[in-house]
Amino acid sequence: MSARMITYNDFVKVDIRVGKILQAEDFPQARKPAYKLTIDFGSEIGVKKSSAQITKHYTKEELVGKLILAVVNFPPKQIGPFRSEVLVLGVPDEEENVVLLTPDKAVPIGGRMY
Repeated sequence: MSARMITYNDFVKVDIRVGKILQAEDFPQARKPAYKLTIDFGSEIGVKKSSAQITKHYTKEELVGKLILAVVNFPPKQIGPFRSEVLVLGVPDEEENVVLLTPDKAVPIGGRMY
């Protein structure tokens, strides 16, 4: 599948920020194994919730304090009894399990990707 070309103006509409995971909880009501995440995006965005199907590669304990990237300007999505406010970003491994996109250096939370 080839990606469709977009303009730079299309790209800048997507607000991708660095967040720090404050809490990771089991999400037994999800159709596929997932965690409920509480993520701090700094003073401009604040603390947001998301669910993520990342149970194959991450434990709840190792997620706390981890810096991640997420889209913060999608409308909230209801996932069963849970309201997801941001889309945490990842890529599939060879078995289609999600690997999180993370900064490889310490950066301030809330920083916008460009």
